[in-house]
This record gives sequence, structure tokens and C-alpha cells, in this order.
Amino acid sequence: MKIALIGSGVMGSAVLSSLVAADAVTEVAVTDVRGDVAREVAARHDGEAASVSGGADNAAAAAGADVVLLAVKPQYMADALASVRDAVGPDTLVVSIAAGLPSTFYERRLPAGVPVVRVMPNTPATIGRGVSAVSPGRHASPDHVALVETLLAGTGLVVSVPEALQSAVTAISGSGPAYVFAMVDALAEAGTLLGLPRALAQQLAAHTVAGSGVYAAESGQHAAILREAVSSPGGTTLAALAELDERAVRAAYVAAARAAARRADELAREADPEGADGEGHRE
Repeated sequence: MKIALIGSGVMGSAVLSSLVAADAVTEVAVTDVRGDVAREVAARHDGEAASVSGGADNAAAAAGADVVLLAVKPQYMADALASVRDAVGPDTLVVSIAAGLPSTFYERRLPAGVPVVRVMPNTPATIGRGVSAVSPGRHASPDHVALVETLLAGTGLVVSVPEALQSAVTAISGSGPAYVFAMVDALAEAGTLLGLPRALAQQLAAHTVAGSGVYAAESGQHAAILREAVSSPGGTTLAALAELDERAVRAAYVAAARAAARRADELAREADPEGADGEGHRE
């Protein structure tokens, strides 16, 4: 299977690591507006199971590809689609990892019938601990979705959701790392105020959050039950949680996620006004 990866930035590079690890992939052609950058990215995977090449010609990379994966910023997506349009056909699967753009945006700019799958990843995918939500467009089949899930398996958790839920996904897992980084920063700052060396406070905060996240994901228990297990009656944790409740921290997280989802809807409408007028998917 040949893959064309259009874009070799942070997320493109993260996806590339997963692609070359997939058994079905034999060739990956990576492109970037700066061909030298694409060649450098490709060279890092030299000698792996799949053949990886780099360059600046999107059309050449997409020619004969089974999957064209678009990893460019939303504002450059229309140009990227124009550059590969003549190289794709009904048997080519087009996958986008750009935030905000609905599948109708791609379908109107590609030949009729080309299947499109939209993916919302997050930055921990760069270390194989990310979350990617996959949504099929109108021409994509369950087999297309399954293929994308397989290709992205190396980036972390991959889930399939209806496209109407992509804004909610953006609010939780897409933007979520920033909320967590803010928590790490606050805990580290608290540690320094309490007398810990700054580097140690940062280390304690980051590893506590990381370990707690893994524990929550793998325990199978509701987060409220896990929280209660740490909270001894009259103890330090309950005193801390009471302060958080007094300052409505839980409510602030909910409000933040809702604000992110609203903004995701707005960005989708701004980027694809035709898609919001009743044609196709509405977010």
C-alpha cells in the first residue's frame, strides 16, 4: 500500500511514525512546501520496513497512492486539495487531520465519489500516547474507517465518532492537553511556593498528572470513585478538594470545554460557509 503524506510538520511527522509501522504500508511519499524539510523527515525513517521518500511535489506523491493523508494547516488546505485533485480518484482514500474543516469541505473540492475520512488528533500523538477521533464522510465505508484506525494505531487511542460529535471531541481531547498543561503549571507553581525546588516541583506535577491519567484510563472505574479512594475523611485531599469546589474549578473546566466546542463550530462555519447552509454535514 502506498501512502502520500502531504505535510511534514509536528502532526504529520507523528502520523508518519505510525504509518511506517503498519504492516500493510510498503511506501510513503512525504511532501512539504520545503522539499528539503520533507527529505529530512523521510531520512529519519530510512531503513524501516516501508520505503519513505520526501519532496515538494504533492501531485507526484499522490499519483498512484492508495491513501492521501492531508496534514497541513486549515488555511492551506484548499491549496493542498487543488494540488492533488487530478491525482486522486474514487479508489483513493483521502484522510484529513486538519482541525475544524468538515468532510463536505473536501468532498466539494475533490472528484465525485472520493471517500473522505476526517481525523481529530492531539499533540500527545507525537509520543504515541495521543487520542484520534475518526469520522467518515458521505462516501467513506466502514472498511475505510477501519483502515484509518489501523494506520493511526501507533499514535495512541483511536476512536470512531459521528462527525456531528467532532466539536465535542475537539473540546475534550483536541484542546484537552492545554487544560492539563495548565494544571501541571499550577501544581508546579504551588510546589515552589511551598518550598520545593522548581525543577522538582515540575517533575512531581508532570508525573503525578501522567500517572493519574494512565490509572484512570486503565482502571475501568469512574473518575469520581478514583477521587474518593484518595480522599480520607478529614484528610489533606478533602481539604484541597474543598478549596477547588469553593472556587468552582469543576464548573470552570466544563465551561472551558463548552467554550472550545462553540469555537470549533464557529471555525468550521468560517472555514466552510457552504457546508453550513444545509448542504451535507452541519456541526
